Amino acid sequence: MSNQPRLQSADVKAAAQFEIAGRPVGAGLPAYLIAEVAQAHDGSLGFAHAFIDAAADARADAIKFQTHFADEESTRDEQFRVKFSRQDDSRFDYWKRMEFTDEQWFGLAKHAEERGLDFISSAFSMRAVELLERIGMPVWKVASGELLSPGFLQRLAATGKPVLLSSGMSPYDEIEQAYNLLRSTGAPVAILQCTSRYPTQLPDVGLNVIDELRRRFGCAVGLSDHSGQVFPALIAMARGANIVEAHITLDKRMFGPDVSSSLTVEEFGLLAKTRDAIAVLDGNPVDKDAMAAEMATMRGLFQKSVAVKRPLPAGTLLTRDMLTTKKPASGIPAGEIERIVGRTLSRAVEPDRVLNWSDLDE
Repeated sequence: MSNQPRLQSADVKAAAQFEIAGRPVGAGLPAYLIAEVAQAHDGSLGFAHAFIDAAADARADAIKFQTHFADEESTRDEQFRVKFSRQDDSRFDYWKRMEFTDEQWFGLAKHAEERGLDFISSAFSMRAVELLERIGMPVWKVASGELLSPGFLQRLAATGKPVLLSSGMSPYDEIEQAYNLLRSTGAPVAILQCTSRYPTQLPDVGLNVIDELRRRFGCAVGLSDHSGQVFPALIAMARGANIVEAHITLDKRMFGPDVSSSLTVEEFGLLAKTRDAIAVLDGNPVDKDAMAAEMATMRGLFQKSVAVKRPLPAGTLLTRDMLTTKKPASGIPAGEIERIVGRTLSRAVEPDRVLNWSDLDE
């Protein structure tokens, strides 16, 4: 298998940008920010709704959940990744407790819409796909563990909606297989660098992979971060990440397996402020020469003129040791100091005034 997919030039442009609910996403555009709740609601519908309000207050573009139906995706043989729950005897029991009814999922999506957020939830079964499609979800998010499920990916791609592909547990050849399968249907695809460690330590974040994904696939790229720190997302945006997903928690003291990998609402708000600042900075290139011309008055205040170091009478032959430079730039420019060495003063001068050409004999 090749190390790089073969894309025609027209495909590259189509792959680099697409829309999520009418919002352009991709190369040259502000980063699309996803507040990832995952299971931070701990099975509480009330908490799930609270997260929607928190994400909206933090000015995320989207809020993302995970839609689990234990009977459809798991067995009692599944082990806890980390034994954290005091009330669930098995991972299966935990997934059962995380389930919401179809009506409750519709209610969450409606609440997100009311708060101006795109509603996203990762599907982990075909039943979840069917539900989320009925809800009208504008984009699919594929979790790292689903990259090797071709039937699942084909079902998502068949909807024609964009797919965000998380790459946390896969090498490049598996990412390529999944990407090519999705793109073969015409579905827009973005690939997110992700490290499936909770929390991810900074040396393992892999921002370099974002650049490599962009080079190999020519598509929108980004970061799905589990570090629990603001730095990876901030730096990823500064380096041109098109999509940034970060876990969010209402408080670092909450219960759950993802809290240590999450940002607080205030920290997530910093991501949003940075997104907007980068958009302003990148969207307003400066003409350096034109700006310098606009600053003529300020240049006069901050730049310097030639002055004398001590009082000198008329008729003095100027030597270099008599001269210095001082603000403002309203007299003989500082750069002309060597030109006036050897000239004669036409009048007496003081060190508290700058020299003017009229102070010198012809």
